[in-house]
Amino acid sequence: MTDLFAPLSADMPANDKMAIIAQMRKLIRVLKHHNHAYYVLDHPTITDGEYDSLRAKLVQLENDFPTLKQQDSPTDNVGDTPLPFFTQVSHDLPMLSLANAFNADDVANFVRRVNERLDGKNQNPEFEMELKLDGLAVSLKYINGVFSQALTRGDGQVGEDITHNVRTIYNLPLVLDDCQDIDLLEVRGEVLMPKAGFLKLNEQSRKRGERVFANPRNAAAGSLRQLNPAIAKSRPLAFYGYSVNQGLPNAITTQSGAMRFLQAQGFDVSPFKVVANLQQIDDFYQETITKRDELPFEIDGMVVKLNSLALQDDLGFLSREPRWATAYKFPATTATTRLLDVEWQVGRTGQLTPVGKLEPVNVGGVTVSNVTLHNFGEIERLGVMMGDIVSIHRAGEVIPKVSNVMENLRDDNVRAIHLPNTCPVCDSPVVLPDGEALARCMGGLVCTAQAQEALIHFVSRKAMDIDGLGSQRLIKFFDMQLIKTVADIYRLTDKAQVLQKLEGLGEKSVANMLFAIEKSKNTTLSRFIFALGIRGVGESTARNLAEHFGRLDRLQNASVDELLKVVDIGKITAKNIHEFFRTKHNMEVVNDLMALGVHWQAVVKNTANAPLDGQTWVITGTLEVMGRDEIKAHLHALGAKVVGSVSTKTSVLLAGDKAGSKLNKADELGVRVVSESEFLALLAEYGRM
Repeated sequence: MTDLFAPLSADMPANDKMAIIAQMRKLIRVLKHHNHAYYVLDHPTITDGEYDSLRAKLVQLENDFPTLKQQDSPTDNVGDTPLPFFTQVSHDLPMLSLANAFNADDVANFVRRVNERLDGKNQNPEFEMELKLDGLAVSLKYINGVFSQALTRGDGQVGEDITHNVRTIYNLPLVLDDCQDIDLLEVRGEVLMPKAGFLKLNEQSRKRGERVFANPRNAAAGSLRQLNPAIAKSRPLAFYGYSVNQGLPNAITTQSGAMRFLQAQGFDVSPFKVVANLQQIDDFYQETITKRDELPFEIDGMVVKLNSLALQDDLGFLSREPRWATAYKFPATTATTRLLDVEWQVGRTGQLTPVGKLEPVNVGGVTVSNVTLHNFGEIERLGVMMGDIVSIHRAGEVIPKVSNVMENLRDDNVRAIHLPNTCPVCDSPVVLPDGEALARCMGGLVCTAQAQEALIHFVSRKAMDIDGLGSQRLIKFFDMQLIKTVADIYRLTDKAQVLQKLEGLGEKSVANMLFAIEKSKNTTLSRFIFALGIRGVGESTARNLAEHFGRLDRLQNASVDELLKVVDIGKITAKNIHEFFRTKHNMEVVNDLMALGVHWQAVVKNTANAPLDGQTWVITGTLEVMGRDEIKAHLHALGAKVVGSVSTKTSVLLAGDKAGSKLNKADELGVRVVSESEFLALLAEYGRM
């Protein structure tokens, strides 16, 4: 970003229009990209402070050279275009954003401009201050006191209709008893996720292997942008009102009065206070900073508004923001301290996450001694070493992060941070594929950090298919130490009496479960390979491995080069397979499974009646007559291999409706393409229909 802040070159005239326009265009492109990431995708990639700095630079250029201002400047817009899968509705009144103030001088200038524009009508008026809640701004409409519609801000002029989701918010009043005589009441406010609910949601998501949200604001916005209202209902969302834009009773003449009106109707509102001068503004601002971490929700500053609604009307609006209000932003919360050590934590998918151990430091009123370093790739990007003085950033994030390394303060005592060769939990090898940032433990079957995931995958329908051993029951057995590895599942047959005494398990259900366990011992080589949970080995790859090697011992002893000869296997997957079977702990479990009676018939590939023998097929698009599993079964029975990606080795692409990149790739490579109807005709020709 530094080049965006560089002054015009010394050998270039200050009024060189092309140079100024070039800077404006670059800033506009960057800001639009980040607007889209923030408002539409709910996935910001820079901090608010960084965004504000970029925008401030564009505003400065536009103020200095107003005749060069670009028509598509985001300083005239709010947010970004609405998502296409929600109904788009125009706001009755534009839903604007706020100008920003970053320090006391900025606020003093805001107050000065207000007084100048009032032109003697009411010098030194009262202001009302509110907490600037960090959520998703929405507009609510009530018809004769009954909730009828909710819109997002969208681009300020047109928002997304999210009524079905907002209706599920627990603290939102759906009927306003005292407003039955108000034809239309429009209430604006913020939908947010309280900190406690956010932490609980992320913890549940981690356990299920689902997306973890970066912060409460993203979680709230993501929850409202769901087509299924049941998802929003399951999330701990809350609504806080901050203005009444239509339908406010005439007797109410102030912003603070409007807030009290909302409270009287049953709305939660942001804490607010009426102040008379700059000193009182600063006092409330400083007081709020000290209490910020005690609040149940995230805030990123204060909002300062003229309290008189009549004076607000007198001042009016700029194209993007009101003249009578400003956001007094909190400074980014940072501190510097020394990185003492790095510990490696192993997640349930085997990912190794480095956690930095710090000299304890107070950051925004909280003592911080740990910091996330995300992954080994981030360590290399930062160039951080143990013993470095680092800048710690904590501005709304639940876990602080290293934002900068003070290399100029580095001494001779610093030490490089090395990725461990073996897992700190199970001592299995750690692998970092070339060009990747995430390192993983390869002890999938024995690593206790990954054990639950390995167990759940092992018993799944397409693996060993053990009915009666659901994820909850497996986790319960694991917590009770009845099973530690997947091999222990087959030792449960000796523990029938113990199992029958457990809550929710009776003699019949235990008998059925043990029968399913015993039955699963007779499997196929491809199912067994898939059940081992080797990273990158899905159902099709497991089948290809079984068909290629025929026996488990041949697969176990295969070199990386031999594995690369198997269709649909690349370098990373080949290395994962090779490393898996050379990990002592994994082989102990595999041998244990065999000793406990897991077996399969020899793989015999009969090509006498296999008309598609030697062909490699890929399936893509939407297919109407058959499911993919059924299609794969037909193709395998006819001797073909089915893989997931198109390459020069592909014989045929079966393309349904809405086939995308795979169809384009097939066209480029000259691969034969057949439609679903042509495929069905082929099956009929070979007597499989």
